[in-house]
Amino acid sequence: MSPENLPAGSRGHARSIVLATALVIFLLPLAWTLAAAFGLSPDDGHRPPTWSLPPTLDHFLEVGLAAPTFWQQIATSLVVSAGAAFIAVATAFLAAYGLARSRLRHGRVIGQGFLILATLPVMAYVLPLDELLRRVHLGDTLPGVMLSEAAVTAPLATYVLLGFLRRLSPEWEEAAWLEGAGLGRVLRTVVLPLSAPTIGAVVIILFVLDWNLLLVPLVVAGVDVKTVSVGMTDFFTFERELDWPTAAAALTLSLLPLLIVVAVFHRLLDRFTLRSEASIQAPDR
Repeated sequence: MSPENLPAGSRGHARSIVLATALVIFLLPLAWTLAAAFGLSPDDGHRPPTWSLPPTLDHFLEVGLAAPTFWQQIATSLVVSAGAAFIAVATAFLAAYGLARSRLRHGRVIGQGFLILATLPVMAYVLPLDELLRRVHLGDTLPGVMLSEAAVTAPLATYVLLGFLRRLSPEWEEAAWLEGAGLGRVLRTVVLPLSAPTIGAVVIILFVLDWNLLLVPLVVAGVDVKTVSVGMTDFFTFERELDWPTAAAALTLSLLPLLIVVAVFHRLLDRFTLRSEASIQAPDR
């Protein structure tokens, strides 16, 4: 019997089981990393194997006290990720609005082109960006890394905002034009308030993506400017013997800012969508 032929209650239970199974599969590596960070690991010296107890905070203290550069890398990632997300969304919003309200014959093809750009391997961006930054003397600088990460994520932001703005009814914009408002006023008083929740959701998604980027900051910086994702690679170099519990503690600490951001703005993330079918009507005045 196919899922469509199941009773509504059975379909709900089947969906819950599938989602719960997928959640366990996705969270299992994180749970294993968290256990290692607290010093919980199988002890193969006993038969049957047992767990090393009790849990300890020593590995977190080692990262926090013995590795002061780790907190500098966290701060660098916060600045770079937030700055890159805002730059990408600001430029993407203007581009998306221009495309959404234009009468270009191939406007939809251009919109699909941004999705293709968003799916390109990061290496396709990194090499030309590295060369460009060196020519303008922004290599291995905070502005250089910030602009590079914004360039990589801007196509995705443009595609998402373009889909939203195309579904947004232009009624209020037309009324503002008739009242003599200019483009800046229309964007500031009409389009931005209606788009604010979606823009906020895109900023958060881009912040998470920028935080996890490795290749971009590794190539265009990595010496004077080092993000936490680049710093984590130090635990896996041949020059340093791998201490997995300490590496797991550092990884756990590096995820805390993302968890806080997602926990605070989880309701806003519901506005992130790639759909572009239905029209969104402006609310009544």
